[in-house]
Amino acid sequence: MAAGDVAVRRRPPGGQPLERALEQTGVLALLLLVLSLACTPLRVWTGWTWPARVRRALGLLAFGYAALHLLIYALDQGTLAQLPADLLKRPFITAGGLALALLLPLVLTSGRQAVRRLGFQRWQQVHRLVYSAAVLAALHFYWGVKGDKTEPLLYAGALALLLGWRLWRATAPARRA
Repeated sequence: MAAGDVAVRRRPPGGQPLERALEQTGVLALLLLVLSLACTPLRVWTGWTWPARVRRALGLLAFGYAALHLLIYALDQGTLAQLPADLLKRPFITAGGLALALLLPLVLTSGRQAVRRLGFQRWQQVHRLVYSAAVLAALHFYWGVKGDKTEPLLYAGALALLLGWRLWRATAPARRA
C-alpha cells in the first residue's frame, strides 16, 4: 500500500476525485492536529526544542486542511446552502463543523501579539479548545467511515494517549501531595 492510501476506502484511480480529495484533506487535517498535540510530550520526553517551534505551524496547517475539507464538501454538494440542514440532520457533520469552529479562535490568536493582547493565561485557556476540537474531529472521522473503523480508532487511540498524558501530568502534583 502506498503512503497516504487508505485500505478502508480504496477506489479505482480517477473515480470520484472530489470524494477522494474530501477524504484525504480530512485525514490530513486530523493527522496534523494529532501531531501538533504530540509536540509537547515529545519535547518533555526528549528535551528537544524543535517540537515547540513547529507546533503552531502544524496547528495552522491542520486548520487549513480542515477548511479545505469543508470547501471540497461544498464543491461535492454543489453548494454550502444545504450545510445548515446537514449539520442538524447528520451527527458526523455536526461534529466536524464544531471541530472546525473551535479551531477558528486558535487560528485568530496564534500570533505572538495575541499572547500579549490576551495575557498568557487567557491565551492558554483559548488554546485549550484544541482538545475538544481534536476529540470532535476524531468523532467526525469515526462516524463518517462506513465499514472498517480501524483507521479512525487508531487516530482516536493516539489522541486518547496524548490527552491522557496531559491529564496525568496535570494531576501529578495532586498525587504527590
